Amino acid sequence: MPTRLGNISVTLGMVLLSGCASVPDPARPPSGAEAPSSGIRIPPARQESHQIGLSEVAIHAIGLVGVPYRWGGNTPQGGFDCSGLVVYVARRAQGLQLPRTVAEMSRFGQEITVEDRLPGDLVFFNTSGHPFSHVGIYVGQNRFVHAPNEGGTVRIDSLISAYWGPRITVFRRLA
Repeated sequence: MPTRLGNISVTLGMVLLSGCASVPDPARPPSGAEAPSSGIRIPPARQESHQIGLSEVAIHAIGLVGVPYRWGGNTPQGGFDCSGLVVYVARRAQGLQLPRTVAEMSRFGQEITVEDRLPGDLVFFNTSGHPFSHVGIYVGQNRFVHAPNEGGTVRIDSLISAYWGPRITVFRRLA
């Protein structure tokens, strides 16, 4: 019987090897599409030695890809909404108790520049006219894990997609 750590390692390996091999969803712009002119340019992330501590958050998040979306959900068994996913991962990976709403969560930790982002940092989006209406976990290579919408599942998307890129509000570091 495989262990949870083994499953996470296999999932992480598949994600890193899959690159752009996923089948595009015709309802969404291609994930590699350049974001329309929004004033935000997503440069390559810096690689720093303290990245390892934050990577635990990213690994936990990747291990939850495929869990169904559920508004108000905060467990793998019951499903996740975006903030429920982040609260769950932060508690499991770092022992942190985060606020439950995206707006409250946006004031937790330290704001960082887009250039300084590392796997495990939180990324906030404006998806409904409010600067902090959606949140995900940055996992590296301009990708993030999040629970996007009703009927969907926790998934990995690109920060440089035509949809997500222009909606980035801020990155925050919890550690």
